[in-house]
Amino acid sequence: MLSVTILGNNSAVPAFNRHPTSQVVTHDGTNYLVDCGEGTQIQMIKYKVRRGRISHIFISHLHGDHYYGLVGLINSFNLLSHSQPLHVYGPAPLQAIIEMQLKVADTLTCYDLHFHTLTEAGVLVDNDKIRISCFRTNHRIECYGFVFEEKEGKRKLQIEKVRKLHIPMTFYSSLQAGLDYITPKGKVIPNDSVTAAAERGKKYAFCADTKYDESIIPHIYGADMIYHETTYLDNMREKAELRFHSTTRQAAEIARKAMVRKLLIGHFSSKYAVLDPFQEEAREVFSNTELAIEGNTYEVH
Repeated sequence: MLSVTILGNNSAVPAFNRHPTSQVVTHDGTNYLVDCGEGTQIQMIKYKVRRGRISHIFISHLHGDHYYGLVGLINSFNLLSHSQPLHVYGPAPLQAIIEMQLKVADTLTCYDLHFHTLTEAGVLVDNDKIRISCFRTNHRIECYGFVFEEKEGKRKLQIEKVRKLHIPMTFYSSLQAGLDYITPKGKVIPNDSVTAAAERGKKYAFCADTKYDESIIPHIYGADMIYHETTYLDNMREKAELRFHSTTRQAAEIARKAMVRKLLIGHFSSKYAVLDPFQEEAREVFSNTELAIEGNTYEVH
């Protein structure tokens, strides 16, 4: 299962009990942290996110509301005797910034800390369960979005047919991998006669901070769910353009043109105390829109 837990849904200034950007993408027991604004650790504790299951952190860009919580989290991992390697992905200056902070504090991590510099769109993680890639967005400084693509699962056994044909349990994993079964007498039992097709892997895209820009559509096209910023209501479209941010209807238009199934909206400006109008405006363009509410977990269907 692929899911997203929102830890922070606000823009630069914390307000109205909303926090700067951070979210956790969970897949098969592993937590992937996307952005790490101020207060991320507290939010993890509050919403019972297991820090020990975090092996990768992805930082979209170097505006403080997206990474000021990172060095604190890295230090806490050290104090908590985190053991598995930690991989941090972000724009080029990030490594020097974090290493300087650790150096002046005379801190050496008890785990392997690896930095990976983002320079262009491409695949970052690719294993037998998930593929994670990045793409450029149109923000005031270098900024990246991230795409999480679940690999197709194993074929499903039609267990009654399998048992009726006396296929041994030792061959079940081979059936799930798509192999035909050959009986001791040499008869071939076609795989598709005793298994069902695997479920299609799910796709989630985090579109980061960006002004309205249709060039991101090929990267997120057909996603089951995307998160797109909506810093302002649509009557602030001119201000959004000047600040390289998006409005409600602009985010919804991207979702509509990218043929995605669901849109989450967040990165709300601190000028807004009430968020309902964001959802109402976005739904006028793309009906399957939800507010990214802190503490909520959204399953990618």
